[in-house]
Amino acid sequence: MRDVLDEVYRRWSAGETVGLGTVVATFSSAPRAPGASMVVAPDGTVSGSVSGGCVEGAVYELAKEVVAGRTPVLQRYGVTDDDAFAVGLTCGGIIDIYVEHVDQRSMPELTEVVESVRGGEPVAVVTVIEHERAGLVGEHMVVWPDRTAGSLGSSRMDDAVADDARGLLASGRTGTLHYGPDGQRRGEGMTVFVNSFEPPPRLLVFGAIDFAAAMASMGAYLGYQVTVCDARPVFATSSRFPQAHEVVVDWPHRYLTAEAEAGRVDRRTAIAVLTHDPKFDVPLLEVALRLDVGYVGAMGSRKTHDDRFARLREAGITEAELERLSSPIGLDLGARTPEETAVSIAAEIIALRWGGGGRRLAELTGRIHG
Repeated sequence: MRDVLDEVYRRWSAGETVGLGTVVATFSSAPRAPGASMVVAPDGTVSGSVSGGCVEGAVYELAKEVVAGRTPVLQRYGVTDDDAFAVGLTCGGIIDIYVEHVDQRSMPELTEVVESVRGGEPVAVVTVIEHERAGLVGEHMVVWPDRTAGSLGSSRMDDAVADDARGLLASGRTGTLHYGPDGQRRGEGMTVFVNSFEPPPRLLVFGAIDFAAAMASMGAYLGYQVTVCDARPVFATSSRFPQAHEVVVDWPHRYLTAEAEAGRVDRRTAIAVLTHDPKFDVPLLEVALRLDVGYVGAMGSRKTHDDRFARLREAGITEAELERLSSPIGLDLGARTPEETAVSIAAEIIALRWGGGGRRLAELTGRIHG
């Protein structure tokens, strides 16, 4: 919806009602990702796209019907082995499109959403797109990291969905979540769509080694925008790190300094230093530990750790700054392989982000999601 948000808000502010079609799920090959939207205005003009042209005509007609009847519709378009729809995707994929009417009555929180998006504040719009009680379809809730507005129908629904929506929002991901009819985490009966207005967080992996390849894959799986950086061009190649979004050949400390100065590093950024070579990691950590980022971890043995801390103290890093460093990196999972080590590092990043203790849930009591 981000690409049409300004047009929706302009019409909303003028008191108009628009039809909004949004891709909420895709299967197999599909031209647009979840969150892509198309707006049909009262004068018949169209903004945005949900399929690059394959089903726009059908969604246009459906949007006009939805505006007239004020009843949202979840429609599937595509071709499966068993069914061929009159309107389909030439790529052979399947997309689910949720079509609703948007006006000041149906979405009173839109001004707050727009202000948050324009101000760079993370925000997600949650919509019930399927429910066994038809009257709840179309209910909205707006979720910020520290508050919510609106309701999906009950406090139990709101609490469960808000927790999970914040997880998607923190990773910059948009998608559907499934619950029981009253927000139970097990069961069926309710599907919500979480539209996150936040770019994915960055994972900066320094050191083009086999552990970095596993970490890049894990980071991409968790929704991070992954960069692998190493000063050695023979090792820092895209073919060695196919899961990374970017592979950079540069001195790590120089690259991180430039990214920070350009404003491309923030509190959600995670930094994994896997070089365990003092000529690379000490200058890099001097920069990293003075940045306001979410996580800084460095790989190495206990001996490497002690030597690294001594060098960092000699370089002027304070004890308070050293306390921010996760070294040796990761949680104690007994990991052996690069893939297991990547799970260990990812688990530590997740625990620090959400305040988890890293202990077995079977040993604890109380709420699982804090």
